[in-house]
Amino acid sequence: MNTRKIFNNPLQVLSRPDFRYYWIGFCISVIGTWMQRIAQPWLAYEMTDSPFLLSIVGVAQTAPVFILCLFSGVIVDRFPKKKILLITQSVAFVVTLIMAVLIWADVIQYWHIVAGALILGVTNSIDMPARQSFYIELVEKEELVNAIALCSSAFNIARIIGPLIAGLIMVYATIGICFFANALSYALMFLCLMFIRPRKIQREANKSRESMRRQIYAGLQHIRDNRTLLVTILGVGIVGIFAFNFTVLLPVLVKTTLHADAKYFSYLMSFMGVGSFCGALIVASTGKEGPREYTQTIIPFLLGGVILFTGMLNHISLLSIVMIVSGLLTVLFTSSANSMVQLNLSEAFRGRVMSIYILVFNGSSAIGNFVAGIVMEHYDAQVAYMICGGSIVVLMAVVRFFRKKMLRPLSAEV
Repeated sequence: MNTRKIFNNPLQVLSRPDFRYYWIGFCISVIGTWMQRIAQPWLAYEMTDSPFLLSIVGVAQTAPVFILCLFSGVIVDRFPKKKILLITQSVAFVVTLIMAVLIWADVIQYWHIVAGALILGVTNSIDMPARQSFYIELVEKEELVNAIALCSSAFNIARIIGPLIAGLIMVYATIGICFFANALSYALMFLCLMFIRPRKIQREANKSRESMRRQIYAGLQHIRDNRTLLVTILGVGIVGIFAFNFTVLLPVLVKTTLHADAKYFSYLMSFMGVGSFCGALIVASTGKEGPREYTQTIIPFLLGGVILFTGMLNHISLLSIVMIVSGLLTVLFTSSANSMVQLNLSEAFRGRVMSIYILVFNGSSAIGNFVAGIVMEHYDAQVAYMICGGSIVVLMAVVRFFRKKMLRPLSAEV
């Protein structure tokens, strides 16, 4: 077998200047995002000592994606994506800077955290589908898998660096620095976007005179008629509900089961980032033929089993290893699912399809955060982990059972 057909240089797409500018800004931005993602739930839990109130912060930041993303997709299909991203970065900068100042002035209250999370959630509901739809304006279609995986690699490098920096800051300095750093990262992303000159894409004329409701319905119908999109997004929804709630589950597990502090929480998040980075590199290094089928059929079962096993552990060393494996499997699944969707949609529906994908990907975690919070109010984090892992295995088995009936051959749909 010719290994050149299987593997390629994962950095090749960085030869395109516009994508390089975007990637540099993205690397900086997500480090700041992960620093705040670590600091924010820890701050909320320390202020309230309530898993349920902690879960409300998670819901506040993810629920707007669930509610607004369908409308956001129409906006993304109507307006230039670069301008949309410039606006979202500006809003995120202002909100994060205000939260940082409130913490620095020692006047931060729980409702401030919820309000900030809510505004950032609304901003993300537009920002995320715009970002996903922007890749095709930075690279050629055959480079999409590589570009998506390379950004996933950057995201997961940030999952290592961001939590480590945040943990050190939270232990040896003040938690507000994490918020100041995130505000700065949004400003730098804004600057990188200013240098980008997106290429023009041939697409069908957008029927902007149609009502937003009609355009949303057309996007949903496009997914319904393309079984590859339908099955892939359904799988993402199941994994999203039960695997993406680690920012709610893990701090409680660390504090109540391991009896550890913020430093160990940040270490575990970094270990998960190591696994995620390895998974992203595997996807980025594979050939241009597209994602492999096993990533959508076998990987979710393995991930569910690992999450279930996590609930049985109470030792930091074993948990560190499991975090690496969990991160690896999560990114193998999600990066491949993203590529599967982007390669099989119609260009006229890119914004709407990607907004629906983002809705399912991130919006489903709002449900997972809420469920996890309720379970931990009555039981503990270990039980919540076992319920989440078992649910993935059972529900993906149901999808697998019906998959052959739902999934048409890819050649019939392209």
